[in-house]
Amino acid sequence: MSTENPKFKDFNFAEGELLLINKPYKWTSFDVVGKIRNSLKPLKLKVGHAGTLDPLATGLLIICTGKLTKQIDTFQAEEKEYTGTMILGATTPSFDMETEVDETFDISQISNEEIYAACSPFIGDIEQYPPAHSAVKVNGERLYVKARLGEEVELRKRFVSVPEFEITRIELPEIDFRVVCSKGTYIRSLISDFGKQLNNGAYLSKLTRTRSGNFLLKDAFEVLELVNYIRSKKEEAKTQAEV
Repeated sequence: MSTENPKFKDFNFAEGELLLINKPYKWTSFDVVGKIRNSLKPLKLKVGHAGTLDPLATGLLIICTGKLTKQIDTFQAEEKEYTGTMILGATTPSFDMETEVDETFDISQISNEEIYAACSPFIGDIEQYPPAHSAVKVNGERLYVKARLGEEVELRKRFVSVPEFEITRIELPEIDFRVVCSKGTYIRSLISDFGKQLNNGAYLSKLTRTRSGNFLLKDAFEVLELVNYIRSKKEEAKTQAEV
């Protein structure tokens, strides 16, 4: 791999680096952290991420190394932007494609105008419940663990901010959208509530984080691109040490 790529530089991982990663589909956020941490061995460094992405989501994941991990909470608190696709006319227990459709609805009478208008109640400061299939902890246990065991859980309402929510394409049953939101917003819950606003059902079929604070997905590394670069630099250093 050429080191002339302007995205690459001489990293100082121990002092602290902020890495922008395009999280692959079906990878967990911890999978990405683990891959990067392993590539840095034998260095024993702290590596963490600022803002979890669900396994079925893709897009911008901020990774911090070394001393910069102390600033993770700061990065995590920043505004996020997402683009995605929902399926109108059906629901799933997880509000996305992790679980099978459990109910279907007639969408033949829903107009484009009604769909556009349904965004309005969700713009501004709103309240929502996290999905039962989520990483939120209740009494020290993740909700998704209880949900998969079929246990009932008490969902606690949370307050979030959604400055922007717009529909960008309608080709029923698919609807594309763009959302700008605060930390802690569950897009799956937003889409589920959007379906209810239409007296119907909806679930998330695709989601990509395009921005976190001032950091953009277009500037992100592919995971293996970065890992291969780190390994090549380690081999380079080893070769020079042996000369």
